[in-house]
Order: sequence, then structure tokens, then C-alpha cells
Amino acid sequence: MSKMPVTTWSLEQSALTDLLPAAAPEGDVRIARAAVPSPEFSRFLYASVGGDIRWTDRLGWSYARWREHLERPGVETWVAYERDTPAGYVELDPQDDGVVEIVYFGLLPAFRGRRIGGHLLSHGTARAWDLAERWPERTPTKRVWLHTCSLDGEHAMENYLRRGFRLFDTKVEEEPQVPAPGPWPGAYPS
Repeated sequence: MSKMPVTTWSLEQSALTDLLPAAAPEGDVRIARAAVPSPEFSRFLYASVGGDIRWTDRLGWSYARWREHLERPGVETWVAYERDTPAGYVELDPQDDGVVEIVYFGLLPAFRGRRIGGHLLSHGTARAWDLAERWPERTPTKRVWLHTCSLDGEHAMENYLRRGFRLFDTKVEEEPQVPAPGPWPGAYPS
């Protein structure tokens, strides 16, 4: 299997005051927590958002693995809806010592470029900062971090920087060149 260089950038915020929220987009857009752990729905979001940008690490997860992950205390999935249709999501994963990782964030291809992403990232980041409110046994959030890579959407890095994230690490590694699993032939964008 051939390999290709992939650059991974890690970004962080170290205080709630670092967050620079985006304005809410026009139209009927809302964000709601997926409060019931649903492997089917989470896999749908993961595959639909990441299908064209080579998100493959969770595609082989079993139903039990998805359930185990989603039922961990503190893991939250927030979904953006436009006119009651899922448009994208952000997944938060609290770690030790007051650190919260934004593990996955993105929009389905048909919803990109419509100002929903900045709004969703702002909401997810603000939620990461107040996770201790819902999970009082956890240390209050001291740091929110995420990573993006050269395979992600073309506007991902710009969105993170505009929301107040700062770059703290860059790595370039050779990774197997795997085909993107979707979208299926004829789907948007073609």
C-alpha cells in the first residue's frame, strides 16, 4: 500500500476567555445534545461527515465498541440541525485533570460553507468549558484541545483559529493512502 505525508496540527485553548464565538447563521439552525447514546446515530454522523475526508479509524468499530465509547461519563455529542435535518456534529471527550478533547467536529458536505461550522464549533467549545457543571466529580476544565490534519476540510484550520484556538504542535507522518469511503457515486459533492 502506498503512503502519503499527512500533517497533523494540535490546537488548544487554556481559558474560556480564549473562545471567540461565531455569530449564529441565518435561518432555522439549532444545536441539540444527542442525550441518548445511539451507536447507529453516532456512526451515521461519523461516516456522513468524514466520508469524503478519509475518516476511517472508527468505521470498523462494532456496535458494542460504539456503545462502550458513548456511555463513558462525560462523552457528549452535540448535533447541528438545519430545518430539523442533521447538518454536523461535535464530540467532546473529557480526559484527566480538567482537559477536554474535541475528538470529532465537522459538517456533512451539503451543509459546508453556510456558516454553520463556526456556530457549532463555538457551541461545542463553550460546552467543553462547562462540562464540570454536568459532571461535578470531574476537575473543572482547564484546557480544551483538538487536532486537525491536512486531510480535513479546507476551512477547518481557519475556523479553529478564528474561534481562538492556538497551535501547539505540528507533526508530519507517512500514512497509508486509503481511499475515502464516501460519498457514494453521484452524491454531493460529486
